[in-house]
Amino acid sequence: MKQEAAKQWLTDYFDLYRNAILETDVRDQLIQIKDLFKKTHAQGNKVVFIGNGGSAAMASHCAVDLTKNARIRCVNFNEADLLTCFANDFGYERCFEKALEFYADPGDVLVLISSSGKSPNILRAAEMARKKGLFLITLTGFASDNPLSNMGRINLCVDSRAYNVIENTHQIWLLAVCDLIIGKAEYAAS
Repeated sequence: MKQEAAKQWLTDYFDLYRNAILETDVRDQLIQIKDLFKKTHAQGNKVVFIGNGGSAAMASHCAVDLTKNARIRCVNFNEADLLTCFANDFGYERCFEKALEFYADPGDVLVLISSSGKSPNILRAAEMARKKGLFLITLTGFASDNPLSNMGRINLCVDSRAYNVIENTHQIWLLAVCDLIIGKAEYAAS
């Protein structure tokens, strides 16, 4: 790809992000999530993040940032021993469902992150959240009518067909909630 063509490609690519982030007004939902996270923490409960692949990495990142920087107690189920034990004993489709069965408490919030909204293990986790009475937040993409997109009490969907755009938009939204709780966008890392 020649220099000018590459520049145009990048311009078009960044427009995908601009559209995903700015053309879907999620400000009210992000404020609702911020208030929910603070209330959950004040009541002595926790926020649980779950995702597969890149969404699992994001779940881990957001759980750590919210815990450390915003002082909201969060966990995720990305530990290799937990995943492999539960997948071995119950099947991969049930690993998160079973983790929630063992670790989720009444009053907890569950954040499920799935670009497609079709992953069987994520859908089973959503069903377990309903069974346990957890407050469920979903972040999905691709099609707004994916199976997960209407299972939560708050559902955010990125109108895009590009995995990286969907995943990065999810991360921006979740970390915006962290910074909203803190009350500023710039702060020391310590």
